[in-house]
Amino acid sequence: MPASALELSTLGHRVRHHRTARGYTLDELGAIVGVAGSQLSLIENGKREPKLSLLQAIAQATGTDVTDLLSPEPPHHRAAIELDLERAQASPVFRRLGIPPVRVTKTMPDETIEAVLGLHRELQRREREAIATPEEARRANTELRLRMRAAGNYLPAIEQLAEKQLRAAGHTTGALTHRTVSIMAEQLGFELLYVDDLPHSARSVTDLENGRIYLPPASIPGGHGLRSMALQAMAHRLLGHTPPTDYADFLEQRLEINYFAACCLMPETASVAFLAQAKKERNLAVEDFRDAFGVTHEAAGMRMTNLLTQHLGIPLHFLRVDGSGAINRVYENDELPLPMDVTGSVEGQIVCREFAARSAFTQQNRTVEHYQYTDTPAGTFWCSSQTGKTGDGEFSITVGVPFDDARWFRGRETSKRATSTCPDEACCRRPDAEVAARWSGKAWPSARVHMQMFSPLPRGAFPGVDDGEVYGFLDRHAQE
Repeated sequence: MPASALELSTLGHRVRHHRTARGYTLDELGAIVGVAGSQLSLIENGKREPKLSLLQAIAQATGTDVTDLLSPEPPHHRAAIELDLERAQASPVFRRLGIPPVRVTKTMPDETIEAVLGLHRELQRREREAIATPEEARRANTELRLRMRAAGNYLPAIEQLAEKQLRAAGHTTGALTHRTVSIMAEQLGFELLYVDDLPHSARSVTDLENGRIYLPPASIPGGHGLRSMALQAMAHRLLGHTPPTDYADFLEQRLEINYFAACCLMPETASVAFLAQAKKERNLAVEDFRDAFGVTHEAAGMRMTNLLTQHLGIPLHFLRVDGSGAINRVYENDELPLPMDVTGSVEGQIVCREFAARSAFTQQNRTVEHYQYTDTPAGTFWCSSQTGKTGDGEFSITVGVPFDDARWFRGRETSKRATSTCPDEACCRRPDAEVAARWSGKAWPSARVHMQMFSPLPRGAFPGVDDGEVYGFLDRHAQE
C-alpha cells in the first residue's frame, strides 16, 4: 500500500535526522548508498517514496535500522511541529479559506512555526464549536428521526437502565417524587441545589468536581418539570456522555437524556401494564395516562410513542404544533402524510388546516381532548388533540392512529370528520379562485419574519450555552 503524504514526511524527517547526526551532506550519503544527493533530498522532503533496498542502505550507512527509519514518531521537536503544521495546512478547514500554505524554511524559528500552529488550532476549535448551519441541523434531525422511526422509537437499554436506577432508589409505584429523584442523585454522588441565579442560557448546570446539580428554584411556575431536568442532568453521567463532537451528536445526546427522564417518570413495566389494561377496556386516552403518572400531556403523548408499537402493536403519530400551524415536534410510524422540505425535515413545516392539530385551536373548550377522523391520501386516521399555552404562545398536542386502531381509544365514537388532500395545494394552501381574482395585485401584506431565519445556530461545546456565563456561575457557587 502506498505511503500517505504524512508518512512520507515523517520518514523524510527521520532520514534527515540520522544523516545530519552522522555529519553527512546529501551528496556524501548519496555516494555511499549509490544515488544522487538530489534524490535523497526528494526523500527527505517527503516528495518520493524510497524502495526498501535504498532504505536498508541508508539505515546501514547511518548506523540505525529500517524499523527506526519507518517509525511514525517525529525524531525531535522541530520535526514534530513541522509535521503538525503540514497536517493542519492539509486539512479541509484550512483549504476552504483559499489561503496559500506557509512554506517552512531551515532558517524559520521554532517560535514562528508554533505561532502559526496556534492560529490553526484556534481555527480548528472554532470549526468544532461552530455547530451546524440550519440546513445541516435539519438534516441531522431528520436522520435521527428516521433512525428512531426504524427502531419504533424504543430504546431498550435506556428503559432497563431507568428501571434499575428506580429500584435502587426504592421507587415501586405511583408518581415519581422529588424526594426519590434526590435519592437517585445522591446515589450518583450528586446533590440537587435550587438557585435563582442559574445562567439564562442553561436549564441546569452540573458541577462534576463538587458533585452538585444546579436547578431553577422549586417555586417557579410549572415546577413539576424540575424532576425531568434533574433526571436529564443525571442521564448524561449514567449514559457516559462526553462533550458533543457535532450537532448530530448533540441531538442524539439530548434525545437520550429526554428518553431516560421519561422512562423514570413513567417506568416501562408500570406504563405498559396501565396501557395494556386500558386497551383491553378499549379506553386508551392520553389524559388518563398523563394523570396516572403526574406528568404533562405532552410527556404522556410522547411516552405512548415509545411503548404502544413495541408492546401493544399499535402504530401511531404524535404532533406538537404551534399556533401558526408549524410543527415543533413530531413522530410517526403509521404513514400519516406530513409536509417536509427538500432535506426530508418535517419540523417547522405547516400542517394541513384540516388536521385536528390545527382545528383544535378553534374549539371553545380547550381544557379537554378533542377527537377527529381525517381522510387523507394515505387512508383515514383518528386522533385526539388538546391545546395549551406558554409564554411563547399557543400549541396543540396530538396523538393519532390509523382508522382500524381507533377501536382501542376513548373518543372513537366521535362524529367529527375532515378531509385532507395535502400535499395538493388546492386542499388548504391555494386561495379560492374567485377571492384570488378579487384581490390579486391589490394587497401588500407585511410578513412576520422569524429571527431564527437569519440567526446562525449557537456556538460552543454545548450548543446554545454561554460557556463564560456558566463558568462564572460555577466559580461563584464553588466558594460557598
